[in-house]
Amino acid sequence: MQFIQKDAQITPHYFQDDGVVPNSAFPLIVYQAALSLPEDDPARAFEQVFAANRWSRSWRNGIYSFHHYHATAHEVLGIAQGSARVCMGGEQGVRLTIGPGDVMVVPAGVGHKNLGASSDLLVVGAYPDGQHPDLCRESAREHRHALENIPKVPMPASDPVFGINGAVMNLWKK
Repeated sequence: MQFIQKDAQITPHYFQDDGVVPNSAFPLIVYQAALSLPEDDPARAFEQVFAANRWSRSWRNGIYSFHHYHATAHEVLGIAQGSARVCMGGEQGVRLTIGPGDVMVVPAGVGHKNLGASSDLLVVGAYPDGQHPDLCRESAREHRHALENIPKVPMPASDPVFGINGAVMNLWKK
C-alpha cells in the first residue's frame, strides 16, 4: 500500500501484571514512522491501511488521560497528527513520545494513558475484525474480569500495518 514505510523502526515492549493492570504476555509493538501521511487527510491513510489488514471499526479521537485497557480486544493506535506523551503498561510501564506516522499495537490487557498531548492530536484506532473492546480501569474487580477474558481474545488474522508479514505475526505467539 502506498502509505506504508518499509523501513519503520519496530520496538516491542513487554510488561508484567502489576496487580492492577494485567498487561499481556504479548508485547506492545511500536512502529515509529510506519506511514507516510498525506497532508489533506492523514487519518484516512491509517483507516485504509488498517482496513486492508482486517482491523476495522476504526475511530478518530485521542487517547484517554487515565490508565485503561481492554480485556476483550486488541487495539491499534495510529497518530495522524500532533504528538503525545503516553504511559504504556501501567504506572510502572514505559513512557513514550509518539507523533505523526507512528503506530502502537496494543495487546488486550496492556494499560495505556495520555500524559499530555499537543492541541492538534488526532489518533485513529481500530480493532481486529470481529473483536469488540470493553473499557477497564485500574481496580481489583476489573483486574479479575480481565484475567478471565484476556486469554479468550483471539489472535488477529494479520498485523494492522504489515499484514501477514508484520511483527504481530512474529512476536505474538500463543
